[in-house]
Amino acid sequence: MDEQRLLKQYFGHKTFRPGQKEIVDHLRAGQDVVGILPTGAGKSVCYQVPALMMEGVTLVISPLISLMRDQVLSLKSAGIPAAYINSSLSPAQLNTVYQRALSGAYRMIYISPERLETDAFLSLTQRLPIAMVAVDEAHCISQWGQDFRPSYLNIANFVDSLPQRPVVGAFTATATDQVRQDIISLLRLQQPFVKVTGFDRSNLFFEVRQHRAVEKPAVLQALLRDRQGKSGIVYCSTRAAVDRVYEDLTLRGFPAVRYHAGLNEAERAKMQEDFQYDRARVMVATNAFGMGIDKSNVRFVIHYNMPLSLEAYYQEAGRAGRDGSRADCILLFSPGDVKTATFLIENSTENEELTPKEQQRHRNLLFRRLQFMEHYCKTSGCYRSNLLSYFGESHADNCGNCANCLRRFRQKDITLEAQMVLSCVHRMQRLLGHPSDAELLCAVLYGSPSLAKDPLHTLSTYGIMSGYSMAAIAETVQQLVEENCLSEDGRHRLSPEPKSDGILFDGVRLMASTSGPTTPAGRPRAAALTAEQQARLDRLLKLREKFSRREGVPPYAILSDAVLTEIAVELPQSFSDLTDLSGVSSEKARRYGRDILRLLHSSAP
Repeated sequence: MDEQRLLKQYFGHKTFRPGQKEIVDHLRAGQDVVGILPTGAGKSVCYQVPALMMEGVTLVISPLISLMRDQVLSLKSAGIPAAYINSSLSPAQLNTVYQRALSGAYRMIYISPERLETDAFLSLTQRLPIAMVAVDEAHCISQWGQDFRPSYLNIANFVDSLPQRPVVGAFTATATDQVRQDIISLLRLQQPFVKVTGFDRSNLFFEVRQHRAVEKPAVLQALLRDRQGKSGIVYCSTRAAVDRVYEDLTLRGFPAVRYHAGLNEAERAKMQEDFQYDRARVMVATNAFGMGIDKSNVRFVIHYNMPLSLEAYYQEAGRAGRDGSRADCILLFSPGDVKTATFLIENSTENEELTPKEQQRHRNLLFRRLQFMEHYCKTSGCYRSNLLSYFGESHADNCGNCANCLRRFRQKDITLEAQMVLSCVHRMQRLLGHPSDAELLCAVLYGSPSLAKDPLHTLSTYGIMSGYSMAAIAETVQQLVEENCLSEDGRHRLSPEPKSDGILFDGVRLMASTSGPTTPAGRPRAAALTAEQQARLDRLLKLREKFSRREGVPPYAILSDAVLTEIAVELPQSFSDLTDLSGVSSEKARRYGRDILRLLHSSAP
């Protein structure tokens, strides 16, 4: 069977998405591959289709138990025999998987990197024909990546230990140039075909809202009320924050669950299942939740705290809108988030396998990433442009689908304010003997009483901006950073750049974009369903829930919300019409088509 027919039969798609077919063809030809595709662009199809066409078993190396379960569940639902090997299996269950693998029962086996070097698995792979090794979330191999896992460094040795070297594919959604080079060298890929399809997710709407920490609970509740009945994730930076937000939401009647590493395994599994099966619409979690999650109907991701890096942010935000429908990515930022992030980096106990020198190098890298993340939170420019620039992708300066692009800006002359700030920077640096951070600079400019007995109190610029609010002063400082008049080091200390001399001494004027008094114009809305189409969709959702309970799988593993919406609009008349729709495979039509067609064309309301 050719790859096009396999794609439709098992995955329900008539055509490959951009980049997929090239990757499939190179893997089938025996060439190693690096695939960089954004979340929701179909990375798994890139190795699952060739796995069905190759003689032997494909091993998929995956970092999280929940990710493996999701993938194997989806494959079985599509009629593809697959299994996983990880610490969640009992010895008896593990032995059953090994025996069935030797009998040829599986086309794909998912395994955690930590399990690759166990004696039992190494013995199995000496007797098992391995056609391909697919490394999922491949950025985990790089110390420059946001989720570095030392166990990934053992993958290349494992591949070399096999009786015959299989073709190797490495896949991830977010990878800078440095991370891509690490993937190639550390996996010891052989003349790989590298495909980068782009990082842009045009269906995602990006927004940053700046609030004081005490305001965030009320802001979050308002956001959730506006999205009532929709599925979404709220990310928090610490376990304690997850517990506080979760308890606050449940106390107020929001259908929320929580997930973090401090919960026992049974509770985590229960919470994740409730979210996957739509019994709870809101998941409050640390970044321990969600890598590779296949739940397609996540309509929003809200970051309650600023993540540590743009890589982490984009990967987590990308868990919204995997079905291609519109989704919101909102970050709630407060200055205290930077302090929390700094504390987390300085006190991280991860990667203890590294030497002290390597740990310090990694820590310095994390602080550098934090600077880019903080800049994103404070920019007045296009959020999408900021993200794509970070990943080295060309882009328009105005995307038309983020909060800043939809908000009307006006140009304001801030020369006077800039001169006061820059003058203070120079004086503070002479007095202290080193650059100061933004928080202390703002306190001096405002004339904070807490500095009344500090030598900084004697500066002529102390209190020079007392007529401004602290927020306005901080905004001016950030604008000077964005205009390259000030630079920040790894400790967020500010130093004047050559451009500042023109403003201070040569009469150069500085104009900056500032938010106007108007509210955002509002993001574009999708065309609304008619009352008849909405009623039809509601009935389809109830039918899917019935299938979900009967088969013990999450609703999205049966048919996505986007597919059901298309069915409600297109009103297919036959099995052939059903399979013509993207996302409805032959297997799905066989299982559910009769009931769907009966529902659509019955006389029931």
